[in-house]
Parts: sequence; C-alpha cells; structure tokens
Amino acid sequence: MTIRETMLALLKQSGDTFISGEEISKQLGVSRTAVWKHIEELRQEGYVFEAVRRAGYRLLSTPDVMIVEEVKVGLATQAFGQHVHYYTEIDSTQNRCQELAKEGAPEGTLVVADTQTGGKGRLGRVWHSPPGTSISMSLLLRPQLELQRCPQLTLLAAVAIVEAIRAIYEIPAEIKWPNDVLIDGKKICGILTELNAEADRINWLIIGMGINVNTLPEQFPEDVLGVATSLRIVKGEPLRRVPLIQEVLRRLEELYDLYVAEGFAQVRKRWEACAITIGKRVTIRTLHGSFTGVAEGIDDSGVLLVRKDDGELTNVYAADVEVHA
Repeated sequence: MTIRETMLALLKQSGDTFISGEEISKQLGVSRTAVWKHIEELRQEGYVFEAVRRAGYRLLSTPDVMIVEEVKVGLATQAFGQHVHYYTEIDSTQNRCQELAKEGAPEGTLVVADTQTGGKGRLGRVWHSPPGTSISMSLLLRPQLELQRCPQLTLLAAVAIVEAIRAIYEIPAEIKWPNDVLIDGKKICGILTELNAEADRINWLIIGMGINVNTLPEQFPEDVLGVATSLRIVKGEPLRRVPLIQEVLRRLEELYDLYVAEGFAQVRKRWEACAITIGKRVTIRTLHGSFTGVAEGIDDSGVLLVRKDDGELTNVYAADVEVHA
C-alpha cells in the first residue's frame, strides 16, 4: 500500500481512538512533518480530522469520493481493483481502460471517474453521469477463455451488481436480460462489455459499469426520466459510493474465479435467481422484427430462451426486451 493508503487504514481502524503523529510516522516510516502534510492533503479532499496536542489525530468523517486510497482500503479482492486509476472527469472510462490495456496493464485494473463527458451505453447510446452522483467504472480482464464464452462475462457483472445492491442496501434489484439492472421496473445500472481479440486468443475484455447512486430526479435527462432511477431515490437518503464499488468488485471476482474453474452452470443459477425476465411474458425487438412470448430461462451460453406464442422455442442472442406486467 502507498503511504496515504496505509495512513487512511490506520485512522479508520482506530475508530474514535486518537492515534499519535509519532505512532503514524513510526508505522509509515516517514517523518512527522510528512504525516502532517498528508493529513492536510486529505483535508483538502474533504476528510475531517480532529487533532489534539499530545493525543494525535482521529478521523471524524469521510467524504463521498472514489479516490484510489478509498477504493483500496478495505478492498477484499486478490486482483480486481488492486490497480486503480481515478479521474474527477474523463471522456469515458472505457476509452481510458482500453489505453491501459494496450500499455500492458494487469488483469483487474480499474478505471473509475466521478463524471464522464462521453459515457457510452449499449447500441451507441449515451450514458449520463452528473458529477458526484454515480459510479462510472471499467474493469480490465484478460480471460484465458474461448472467444464464444465472452458474452457470459456480462451476465456475471449483472449478478455481482444485483447481489451487491441487495446485500448492502436491502433493495430488491433485478436483472432484465441480458444486463440491465432494474429496481421497481426502472433502470439503475447499465453494463457495456468491449472485446479485443484475435482469431485464436483474447487480448483483453473490458466491462464498463454505470450505476446511478445519488442521482436526483431533476438530474436525469427528460428522455430517460420515466425509465431511470437511483439508489438515493429508492432509499430516500444520500449514499456513499465506495462501499458499493468494493462489494461489486468482491462479488465479481468471486464469480469470475468460479466461472473460470467450473463453467457457467453455477453462475447461471445465480443469474436466474436475480432475473425479472424468467417466467414473464416479453416482447422481443431485434433488427429483423419483433415477437412476443414467455421467457423460459437462459442456456449454458447465456442465450435467452423464449417460447413464442405459436409454441416455438426460440434462442435470442441480441435484442431489446420488454417485460410485460
């Protein structure tokens, strides 16, 4: 860990107990002047400390910031998020993650931004992320998998996000196939997976995740206001973003390791347990037309199985899905 990461970990672990500047400097192997400088830098970023002569420092409050130190302190993963690149503003975390992938960044590298000016959604749509409200992050993977298995990784991300929201906030989030995360029928998260591969191997795969955490109704564009929501709207109070980032990364790494070791079967069960689509009447819209039927499940490759009104069981590989009430 860096000096600032270790310092924050010490201060958080001490809770309401003061920890002396001398003790901090001893554990970090730096001078007390250096400790003071780091404390002042953290104050500039919104951290509130109480400093008492001969007693030391204690941390009173932590701002809702997604800086590297916040993401990494207390992160319970082996690889995912252990290399973090944070930006207050960026065009797209996907674009930056692609650049890092080309430069040889390791698997698990995370790019996270407070706001994006050119966030991307599926089918070329724009993903809106007003400053201070959402999680915009992209995770770099270098899977040793057959090319045809890569679409399943998007389903893993959806499961990790839904399970994390349910665990932390006790909110009944659900998945609409393939990767929309909904609460009360309204979208709270989008997932975009982009792949760089050759005929015989995958160079890298990037999972982009945008989660509406503290977005207020008036911050949504008019064209999505009726179909989007945020955790703050649902809970009725502002929420810190870092705990959700950490829990999503922990669960996604767990699912990824399970998937690589045992295949899709166990992940499929967890996906179906989170899905709003299964067993419901749906309208499927593709580039070639639309039809209605009942969604019966997904197969071992993640393809949606829909029983059409004429009784035919159809595989749906890519489509917009409307779930009927």
